[in-house]
Amino acid sequence: MTPNPSPASPAQAAELGRRRLLALGAGAAAAAGLGWTATRGAGPAHADTLPPASTDVHFFYYPWYGSPSVYGSWRHWPQGSSQPPLDISSNYYPKLGAYDSGDSAVVAQHMTWIRQAGVGVVATSWWGQGGYEDQRVPLLLDTAAQYGVKVAFHLEPYGGRTAASTVADIQYINARYGSHPAFFRDPKHGNRPAFYVFQSLLITDWSPLAAVNSANIVLTQTTDVSKATYFGGLYNYAVGTDFTGWKGIADWCRANGRVWAPSVGPGYIDDRAVPGNTTPTLQRADGGTYDRIWSGALSPANGGKPTWVSITSFNEWHEGTMVEPASSAPPAGIGYQTFVGAYGRTGAAAETAYLDRTLYWVQQFTGTTTTPPPTSPPPATTDLALHKAATASGYVQSYGPGNVVDGDANSYWESTNGAFPQWIQIDLGSTRLVSRIVVGLPPSAAWGARSETFGVQASLDANSWVVAKSPAAYAFNPATGNSVTITFPPVNARYLRVTFTANTGWPAAQASRVEVYAG
Repeated sequence: MTPNPSPASPAQAAELGRRRLLALGAGAAAAAGLGWTATRGAGPAHADTLPPASTDVHFFYYPWYGSPSVYGSWRHWPQGSSQPPLDISSNYYPKLGAYDSGDSAVVAQHMTWIRQAGVGVVATSWWGQGGYEDQRVPLLLDTAAQYGVKVAFHLEPYGGRTAASTVADIQYINARYGSHPAFFRDPKHGNRPAFYVFQSLLITDWSPLAAVNSANIVLTQTTDVSKATYFGGLYNYAVGTDFTGWKGIADWCRANGRVWAPSVGPGYIDDRAVPGNTTPTLQRADGGTYDRIWSGALSPANGGKPTWVSITSFNEWHEGTMVEPASSAPPAGIGYQTFVGAYGRTGAAAETAYLDRTLYWVQQFTGTTTTPPPTSPPPATTDLALHKAATASGYVQSYGPGNVVDGDANSYWESTNGAFPQWIQIDLGSTRLVSRIVVGLPPSAAWGARSETFGVQASLDANSWVVAKSPAAYAFNPATGNSVTITFPPVNARYLRVTFTANTGWPAAQASRVEVYAG
């Protein structure tokens, strides 16, 4: 996260740490007047077609960009000696170009994309009363209201910030913006608003928060619960794959009625914004990093599903953590990176890859889906796997994976011998809502009774998987058809994978058919 270009002493600037970028420019114009606009109505017609938005998932949002056409000069884009509009202080180039955070069309596009990602709250970066970012709040609130998005606040370490000034800031924000319909209040926590406090550890005594804690949810940026005494919860903001201590935080928050909002993100790179900086780059790995961090945040090993998930970030372009679409054809000769390759996408389709992947993970987190049912749902007797593509972890001789979907009960797949676990995977060709599979062996009496242990996983992209059915032992008996039926709660999936870990009749996984049926 880049510091606000407000004045600060050299000591204060150094104290912000290596991850903070150099300040830009001077102060901001006088605070804009209030007066919520008439755009608080039903909103754009197309907003109804966007996915449902989860208010348990929050984007960190940055309204600090400026351009000559709107603000009067460039703001934030020139960091690192860059010369906008083509040369900007980021290793990526926005699909919208070097935009202005005060441009209503830009903010509307942002809200559309945020809803496309299934996210219901933006935590807007805020650097003090009357500052540039504070002046952007009315437009942000009005536009967010049109798109069904809520606004929380990310309180930044402006020069001279203290615990007492933070209390005053919270009171100011509530008084100034608290009546707006887009102002975030969490109904699951007494309709209290949320305030993230960045670099809260720069202040040692937070006891003044007692004046506002009961009516607000104030989160400290730390993974040390001993520093959270006066706060209503914790978040970490940093993008990384080290989940050490997360389970302890989750358990502590549950036991003490606090909010745990771990932060996830797609990667990190700030080379152009801070030339010569030694902060390690975290490569996106074509989406693999984002998936790994999301998986870690939701993993039972790390405490299971948290209260909220905070995403670093929607549009922090300086540090390369953004999910906002990056141009797939940026200005040449500067060395910009793109999202091409993310989740197998190329060209313009790659620009929204991380928005769409965010929606996938929001659905995993909330247990919801926005995939509409087929216009003509297949009957429950239609095998969706029949003659579809099948792959496997391995097979012997002619007993390949295609045998489980060929419609012949006597042909079968046999995995590599003596090497459990082994899996068989079916591509349904499109996303379907499924809730039942049938696994069979050849019905011949020559196939003696046996038990095979396996579980079922589902995926939208064959990269990230959710458990549809936990592993269990299933008995196969030729006297009763040599097949078993496994049901599970309906799940949207394009890919189904059955993973075998044991077989009492042979040292390999075996199946003559894997049938898949709609929910």
